[in-house]
Amino acid sequence: MSAAEQPQYAEPLLRAEGVTRVYGRGAEAVHALKGVHLTIPPRKLVALRGRSGSGKTTLINILGALDRPTEGAVYFKGMEIGGLPEKSRNELRRKEIGLIFQSFGLVSLMSAYENVEFGLRVAGVPASRCPAYAHAALEAVGLKGRMHHRPFEMSGGEQQRVAIARAIAHKPSIILADEPTAELDSKTGLHVMKVFRDLVQQEGITIILTSHDPAIKEIVDHVYTLEDGEIVKED
Repeated sequence: MSAAEQPQYAEPLLRAEGVTRVYGRGAEAVHALKGVHLTIPPRKLVALRGRSGSGKTTLINILGALDRPTEGAVYFKGMEIGGLPEKSRNELRRKEIGLIFQSFGLVSLMSAYENVEFGLRVAGVPASRCPAYAHAALEAVGLKGRMHHRPFEMSGGEQQRVAIARAIAHKPSIILADEPTAELDSKTGLHVMKVFRDLVQQEGITIILTSHDPAIKEIVDHVYTLEDGEIVKED
């Protein structure tokens, strides 16, 4: 799907209003997020930057409907998602959200194509469409010639691109990536960031990623910097 074909949606695509997340109670309570406000427009590459423990992973999990805020609200395409039943949250992730994790999460005995195709079946895409969707996603990340290789036959950067292909194959509106380049060398990490940039420009997908790299602001459209559970700077 090209950027021109991507369904249009008025800004903002995603927003958080006063999001707080507290783990535990009383003296043992940990305030992972403290009244976070942010707005994500469509077709942008956005970074949540901060040191370990700053709250960025907690925030991305809440934005992706993997966790619920203790207080505050998250709106996706104008719909409040924090209070949705678990079944509805699962359905939202299956259809609208692509998730990428630091560990890649590939099935070692499956080829790149099989990993992506399996993800499509889990997402509920009709079997008749899976081959075309999987091929298109792998081609979009530059792995057309490597789709029949298994993870142990691929470099770290190639494995991460398979994970990206799996995340975009069902044509989500937004991708959430938690430290997607943390396990990669700088050259490979830059290549993966170029893939993200191309997906935003060519496919019209919105991408939010977490990073502790201060140089990330040179690559993305917008940066939210977190410290101790609060957004302290916007670039």
